[in-house]
Amino acid sequence: MPTATFRPATFADAPVITDLLNEIDRIEIGRPETDQHSVEADLRHPETDLAHDSWLAFEDDRLVAYGLVWDESGGERVDMEHYVLPDHQETGERLLIALETRALEKARSNGAGRAVVHLQLNVRPTTDQALLKERGWGTVRRYHVLTRALDPARDLPPEPPAGVRVRPCLTEADRVLAHALDQRTFADHFDFQPRTYEQWLADLDAERLDWSLVWILTVDGIGDAGFLLTRNNLTTMGWISGIGVVREARGSGLGGFLLHHAFGTLAALGRDRIGLGVDTANDTGAPELYGRNGMSLHYAVDTWETVLR
Repeated sequence: MPTATFRPATFADAPVITDLLNEIDRIEIGRPETDQHSVEADLRHPETDLAHDSWLAFEDDRLVAYGLVWDESGGERVDMEHYVLPDHQETGERLLIALETRALEKARSNGAGRAVVHLQLNVRPTTDQALLKERGWGTVRRYHVLTRALDPARDLPPEPPAGVRVRPCLTEADRVLAHALDQRTFADHFDFQPRTYEQWLADLDAERLDWSLVWILTVDGIGDAGFLLTRNNLTTMGWISGIGVVREARGSGLGGFLLHHAFGTLAALGRDRIGLGVDTANDTGAPELYGRNGMSLHYAVDTWETVLR
């Protein structure tokens, strides 16, 4: 077996990383769904120091594994990505050890005595699950990626309910408000990490975001009560990156209205498919809402966790 060579990633490596992730996509979900601009967003994220937080593993000049560590919490919670081709698990183990070591270093630099590390993997990943379990990892949450076909003749933007208005985020003030609504509506969700406005923009890769596809929902008697964040820059489908309604406005059909607003808008832009990700243990009723409105399972992802001391 060839000996793997490791080095940090650079921004110029985005094309070869994209190729690797799409090769893994084909194995795990049956089709390539990774866009290069998404990889580039990860590589240039201000909270990632590529020289210390990234690894590429090559065997015979072929990229066979890729890893990345980042820290959104400023404390003990650290995230990482681990990708490896199925026949290269020994290299994958070396990569995993390097990622774990760096995750603990980052948590300690934050003043934490331990690192609580999360890794998201397809439920049938190319990463060896037995290896993860041997090293103390376990699954703590499951997410579903749901999709729905779009038809411009059927999926027309709905009329807002009485007393409800929706407007695009075309001003800086509305973008700040969208961030506030995002933080407010997701604050009680699993593994929520508070983000400043600047951090949120970096997470969204905001320089590439079409803000006319981000909306604020206003309700008479409540005020600004929800937001919808969609993207039309993915190759395979339109995407809903965020949808939320404040607690006092839930249960009145506003989530469904926003969902169909996304369907109608993306269908009118020529999309024939739309997707989103949802926590299967979400207690706001979101999984049921999406199912009632024609969204079905595309693939599932598990969150794995380990605690390093």
